Amino acid sequence: MDNTLNIQEKEKSFNKKIILCLFILLLLIIAILVILGENYFADSKEALTENKELVTLQYTNTEVETTEGVYMIDVSEVVENVMPSIVAITSKTLISSGRFGPNYYGQNQYTEGAGSGIIISKSDEELFIVTNNHVVEGASELTVQFINNKSVDATIKGTSKSKDIAVISVKLNELDEETIKEIKIATIGNSDEIKVGNGVIAIGNALGYGQSVTTGVISALEREVTIDNYTNSMIQIDAAINGGNSGGALLNSKGEVIGINSAKYSSNGTISSASIEGMGFAIPISDVEALITDIINGEEIEEGVTLGIEGYIITNENINGYFIENGFYITKVVSESNASKAGLEAGYIITEINGQEVNIFSDLSNVISKKKKGDKITLKIKYFVLGNYRETEVDVTLS
Repeated sequence: MDNTLNIQEKEKSFNKKIILCLFILLLLIIAILVILGENYFADSKEALTENKELVTLQYTNTEVETTEGVYMIDVSEVVENVMPSIVAITSKTLISSGRFGPNYYGQNQYTEGAGSGIIISKSDEELFIVTNNHVVEGASELTVQFINNKSVDATIKGTSKSKDIAVISVKLNELDEETIKEIKIATIGNSDEIKVGNGVIAIGNALGYGQSVTTGVISALEREVTIDNYTNSMIQIDAAINGGNSGGALLNSKGEVIGINSAKYSSNGTISSASIEGMGFAIPISDVEALITDIINGEEIEEGVTLGIEGYIITNENINGYFIENGFYITKVVSESNASKAGLEAGYIITEINGQEVNIFSDLSNVISKKKKGDKITLKIKYFVLGNYRETEVDVTLS
């Protein structure tokens, strides 16, 4: 009996040892699995990190020559060189004197406008800035801001409404040394040498926000543009010209001023200096260079020299197949004008002025603009009689 109990106790002790060994073995297995799991996830994370580092930005190899695609134009050097000669102009125009009753006065009310200008020349006492007449016309106050953001008051030196040109001046003794060092006088180019397709740069105080730059090409030359009932020959460009750009510089690739930005066709087809959509126009600098010099030198600028007629240029391209002579076709003769007294009538065609052929509007306007009231010009005209054109010469006194 005792032997049986001893055997059973030994079996129970052996079983406990086996269970303990199995439990320890299980703990070892779990520990090993945990360790292996940590290493596995660590390796996986490292692998993911390595894969993530492989996803990088792709850069174009600039050493590879390309024949297709879009090429960027860098005009920064030209702009950096010219910008010190461009100014922003702020005008204030009095719209109410502030008088609201016989014994009561309020504050004066002004409307404010923005434009641009080009530092064109200087004397011992003054700095001269060219801009558009419509930028400064009627202004009670004018302020000029230079490249260093310093502002001073300016005065109108002289204007030409017919050419939409004005020159304003700033006293040099009102400029501090920093401003004098920063600013430059613009280099004038030759607009007679430009061609359609030439690249251009426009700089100006767009929308009054400060100086900005746009680029483009010359779209056309000798475009007839009418502003304030005056028609002039202008450069057409596709560089954006916005309100505030008026009076700013149109530059060639050398940074020379070849034009003065003036107007732009608005979306409704009319000319507006403040419009921001359509075709841009600039006054050719060579057409007004002598005028600007005269204003700077205090020469009297005589305005309003007219022939007393209205009309348009006729060419083979715009006559729509009708048999009409090329030249300036008169649509209206002002009543009681010298043109009327000389016998000009609607329907007549001016083919020459002072012996020069009239093929474009500037052929006519350039001769007249250099004359004074009372000067005579000789016109060769053609008029239709009994199925044929007849030709004659007429002397007209400008008024």
